Amino acid sequence: MSGRGRLAVSAALATLLAACSLLPLVKEAAWLLQAAFLLAAVSGAGALARRAPLPRPLTVLAQLVTALALLTWSFARGQAVAGLLPGPDAYREFAMLLSEGGQDIGEYSIPAPVTPGIRLMLVGGVLAIGLLVDVLAVTYRAAAPAGLPLLALYSVAAGLDQGGSRWLWFLLAAVGYLLLLLAEGRDRLSQWGRVFSGAPPAPSRLGAGLEPGGGGTTAPLRTGRRIGAVTLGIAMLLPALMPSLGDGLLDGQRGTAGAGPGAGTITTVNPLVSLQNSLNQPENREVLSYRTNAENTRDLYLRIVALDQFDGSSWKSSERPIRPVPDELPPPAGLSPDVATTRIDTAVSASDSYRQSWLPMPYPATRVEIGGRWSFEPAGRTLVGNRRQTTRGAEYRVSSLLVQPTAAQLAAAGPPPPDLLREYTEVPDSLPGVVARTARDVTRGAGTAYDKAVRLQDWFASEGGFVYDTQVEAGSGSRAIANFLEQKEGFCVHFSFSMAAMARTLDIPARVAVGFTPGTAKANGSMSVGLRDAHAWPELYFENIGWVRFEPTPSRGTVPDYTVPETPESGTTDPQEPETAASAEPSAAPSDRGGCPADQRLLGGCGEPPADAGSGTGGGGLPLRTILLSAGVAVLLLGLPLLPLLWRTRVRGRRLAGAGKGPEGPAEAVLAAWRELIDSAWDHGLPPDDAQTPRRAAERIVAAGGLEETAAASVRRVAGAVEQVLYAPVPRPVPGLPDDVRRVRAALRAGAGRGTRLRALFAPRSAVRVVWACSRGWSVLAERWNTARRTALLRVSRRIPVVRQRG
Repeated sequence: MSGRGRLAVSAALATLLAACSLLPLVKEAAWLLQAAFLLAAVSGAGALARRAPLPRPLTVLAQLVTALALLTWSFARGQAVAGLLPGPDAYREFAMLLSEGGQDIGEYSIPAPVTPGIRLMLVGGVLAIGLLVDVLAVTYRAAAPAGLPLLALYSVAAGLDQGGSRWLWFLLAAVGYLLLLLAEGRDRLSQWGRVFSGAPPAPSRLGAGLEPGGGGTTAPLRTGRRIGAVTLGIAMLLPALMPSLGDGLLDGQRGTAGAGPGAGTITTVNPLVSLQNSLNQPENREVLSYRTNAENTRDLYLRIVALDQFDGSSWKSSERPIRPVPDELPPPAGLSPDVATTRIDTAVSASDSYRQSWLPMPYPATRVEIGGRWSFEPAGRTLVGNRRQTTRGAEYRVSSLLVQPTAAQLAAAGPPPPDLLREYTEVPDSLPGVVARTARDVTRGAGTAYDKAVRLQDWFASEGGFVYDTQVEAGSGSRAIANFLEQKEGFCVHFSFSMAAMARTLDIPARVAVGFTPGTAKANGSMSVGLRDAHAWPELYFENIGWVRFEPTPSRGTVPDYTVPETPESGTTDPQEPETAASAEPSAAPSDRGGCPADQRLLGGCGEPPADAGSGTGGGGLPLRTILLSAGVAVLLLGLPLLPLLWRTRVRGRRLAGAGKGPEGPAEAVLAAWRELIDSAWDHGLPPDDAQTPRRAAERIVAAGGLEETAAASVRRVAGAVEQVLYAPVPRPVPGLPDDVRRVRAALRAGAGRGTRLRALFAPRSAVRVVWACSRGWSVLAERWNTARRTALLRVSRRIPVVRQRG
């Protein structure tokens, strides 16, 4: 086989290995064999065209015609001329299949059945990527750029499938790309001619056209393999080092439990990832169904997790210890026997399409019967899955308490324990002062913590003029809550986050709970919970009662009885006949801009009031129209513009959190903070001047940025620390510098215009340092490559025997 033939085989194999990442998205794998057959035919057409030989553009055209004819024969044979030539009817058939495929994607969850429309999308997409890889790597002899379409193919699949086996598909795609690079290196090396260097090595078993066919060229090949192995290792480590988007009202992080049988710690999860995109999708698929003996299900919220850590810009869950699930859960914290409670038994079934690591339960649960690998987190009274245990298809029973405090009991609640008060009333210094001022204004005249909590709830829900709207900008940073209080438009996340933050400023312990409202009654006596029932609400702590639910979001959920003047009675009945939950009754929302299913894996949020349930999408993430675009456009339009933001987020986090932890000591910590301060000023339009001393540079930032006294003092403090570590014989640690830098950055952002703030976030000027670093690195690599190439050529030339003529 010729060098280009081996390269074409490697290109097709690399495409098929990358296409394996699509396998978890559908139930069948036969489509991949069909795609492999069509891809082999297109690659063969290209090989014949190059052998003719035809000009490169004509070779590409021949492959396009072949691909179109094969797709026509496979999917629109009845509407084509002679079964192969597409006409108007064939194109209409393609359009109809693509439309049906888009609808199928919206109706089925992962893994979806391979309908004709989905099959066309899969096979056609793989064929298009394979053709592009063949054109780049074989026709135009540029194998390195051919990795971009392979990366796009893997990225689309990985973005849709959040399963734990993504590393395997990435490894397969990376191996395919590595084989392609090695095949190209072998082809280029073969053009040097025959090299005499001993016995030939044994044939390779890789079968990708990489086996040498003549004299050994082991040294260059070993070098190529080493380069490929290093590249593959870097590619596998790089995703772990990339930062995640944060700093917003919807800040999200994925949580995992320890790998043990139930003990250890858990890095908890904020399940509000991609919430706003999910809220604006109209479908409402059932994710849970349950039966209960509660007489009235209006207060039977299914709670997933509590977010108890507030950093001024977002709410998250703390890192907590976990332990095996006990037979009987410990009594709820702070609950007195004097408070009326009713035992509720609930049997829950999760659908196969609902998959996440947190178990939805009524709060507070006292006993849980469930199989699988689950652990108990006592502080939040939640169950979390170990070793990739999820709720998918789970069936379980929960015994819980319906806590029924009276308004008098809540008003008479004593002070909470000091440790609890300190932890759950903590607010950062970066929280805008308007939040606390508004809380004091709204609750002016209220005598007890209970009265203040009710005032806050009523102000958000009815008296403050707020509008429920899922299409407002979520906002980011420490001013997100302040913007919401000013604009008075948002969805349940805004309401719950803001009320909890305001309660903390009033010294009322508060956190945010995420889960589901009770759902809708079905004809068979059970309750149905759909994606539109996803919700977030604040929980406030009162001594002798414990954590108490409030409902500040207008038109969502139900207002608790203990917060209204008249409290209806409740009791228990037969679990076969639950009453319709009040939250299930449709009501007119202030805004009518679409439905609200939340992400089916990492669930949180809220939506429009429930309507008739219908088929839902298989997951949140990118909208359907964007998913149907070509993978290359998705990578260019969505991935590349975010790279400066990702880089700056990562660098800022490392400078402010990781500097000084290694052997460099306090000097490196101070210099890292100074570099971040300089770059933050640069991002907001103040370019650095390396000729100035730290003190002069600090005064320049204070003057040009118009900083007020607190921020100016922070700049001078950082500059003084820099001079101390540069000139002092023994540098000393300087505490508080990261907070000073954050304070200066917030002041620069507050004083900048809207355009400057947006550019500082999405196109920071300091990101040009990446270009400078890449340029320096490229120069070093180019010099090393030239040196290695000259050395290799010299070694090869020495091995070629010299033929002397006699004469």
